[in-house]
Amino acid sequence: MGGGAAAPGGVSGTKIMGAAVATAEQMRTYIKTKNPKVAQSVLDMVPLYLSEGAAEGVRGDIAFAQSCLETGNFGFAGSTVTLEQNNFCGMGVTANGMKGNSFSTAQLGIRAQVQHLKAYASTEPLKGECIDPRFKYVARCCAEVVEWLGQKENPQGKGWATGAGYGEKIITILKSILATAGGAAPAPATVPFKVRVTATDLCIRTGPGTSYSKTGKFTGAGVFTITEVKNGPGSAKGWGRLKSGAGWIALDFAQKI
Repeated sequence: MGGGAAAPGGVSGTKIMGAAVATAEQMRTYIKTKNPKVAQSVLDMVPLYLSEGAAEGVRGDIAFAQSCLETGNFGFAGSTVTLEQNNFCGMGVTANGMKGNSFSTAQLGIRAQVQHLKAYASTEPLKGECIDPRFKYVARCCAEVVEWLGQKENPQGKGWATGAGYGEKIITILKSILATAGGAAPAPATVPFKVRVTATDLCIRTGPGTSYSKTGKFTGAGVFTITEVKNGPGSAKGWGRLKSGAGWIALDFAQKI
């Protein structure tokens, strides 16, 4: 699960829907490193990505990584949108020279972005009032994973942007954010414990995170014993080491019993 992993249903990639893995501290540290002159208002609004994302079940850290790409790390150099527009994802810029949409507050701009990501990633209805002016134009669930947000990589030829490697660029930023100091402490757990896996294609990795390689094996559906838990990118609930010694699985996709 997470970057490059096989999600239930056979879709391979980094799922847009789910709980954020990066913390607000990591996101702030990352953007200050990339743009030492970043506006204080940008630093202040970072937690909104997590809260607005959680409200719709969208990974807010993915939305933030996308904003970093779209705004040039909030420097807006060469961008068709400005900080004052509260448009941090190029929304409405459908042709060269277009100014794009504007929102009255940063929170509303981030909310619209999150809603737009949900339109691409899910068929579930919005939980809040729709403020995304382009929500209705999206073919619902045409891009369940970040890697499909680019039209050139999308199996249906649909997507957020036309530029080659758009989704992979977001993934690269996300990985850098997750590698930044300030991540959550390892998830507390009393081991060993058992989990039930219902997916047949939950991949096993050599270590606790999507930064580790896949073993090429899957758990299959069943009950498994976890002997160690560690946090790592790609699973908000942490990663569990299988008693069999086969490797680690994402606990987001396993139910503790």
